[in-house]
Amino acid sequence: MRLTRLTKDEWTIGHLRQHLQYAVDLEFWTIPFYLSAQLSIVDRRSDAYQLIQTIVHQEMLHLQLVSNVANAYGLSPSFDAPRYEGQTIPHLDFALDTPNPTAEFSPYSAEIGPLDAERLNAMCLIEYPEWGVPSPSNFSDERTEYGSIGELYEALVFGAAQLKSHLRGGIKQVDYFSAYYRGYPSMTVTAHGEEGFRQARLLLDTIREQGEGATKKRERIPRPMQNTADDMQPSMPHFDKFYALRQAPVKPATYPVKPVSEYGPADLELLEILSRNFAGLRVALQHLFAGDNPESFVERMVSVGASLQNCWKHGVTPRFNSL
Repeated sequence: MRLTRLTKDEWTIGHLRQHLQYAVDLEFWTIPFYLSAQLSIVDRRSDAYQLIQTIVHQEMLHLQLVSNVANAYGLSPSFDAPRYEGQTIPHLDFALDTPNPTAEFSPYSAEIGPLDAERLNAMCLIEYPEWGVPSPSNFSDERTEYGSIGELYEALVFGAAQLKSHLRGGIKQVDYFSAYYRGYPSMTVTAHGEEGFRQARLLLDTIREQGEGATKKRERIPRPMQNTADDMQPSMPHFDKFYALRQAPVKPATYPVKPVSEYGPADLELLEILSRNFAGLRVALQHLFAGDNPESFVERMVSVGASLQNCWKHGVTPRFNSL
């Protein structure tokens, strides 16, 4: 991580837009992964269920924030189907971090599954903080993977600062969450140039502060970035919440699941319904951040959650594409 910072001439608007899409990919990937684990919990009143739900809601906010920044820099983000295989998490390679956090958070799995040790370890890794003040990183346009989510967002801020003259406020901006953040200045980019960059920087910083807690141990989310409506622990970043669940002596009960070899026609139909609803959600998101404001967006999100719940209740591990 102690590499030479690039000069400003080595970033182009194409490089920045590519990295903005990387961030959209990662934020979108986390939502089904976290939501599936949340809905696998039998007791919806449990602290674990409620805590993960607050994280899912903030990941939806993060997807909105980074998509707003993307549109301000001329990128209409795409929402391709995420893949949940092995230990692959989009644009993160934990071995690039020093020390490698997988030494502590193993085994881990990036496959859809119930809330268990492997999923909790993966969640902690995704949101893992940089404990010290990071050295300047090699934010090369050739990089597609970063040691932490924080390093990816550092690269974004680095490129965005250089290219603020390309920023145009008021382009395809979306705001679904202001009512939950009464102390927050603005969740959209409305200005151009230097002022627009300050707005974009706030949105990118919010993602880091809410997620990993920036760069300090026992970090607390700054008050203006805290959920003022329905978060049971509004000052805790995602890493601290996941870590608390990981360390809890008693884990919440989850729905029992059966092996794929025992799936019958009704089980396969449940998976097909989930796959169709998720595909519809991706289309709705594409239209939403292309400025179309589709009426079906909220309905699609609700249908995905209901489909996930039906899978778990029938002993079927969710999938977001057909078997």
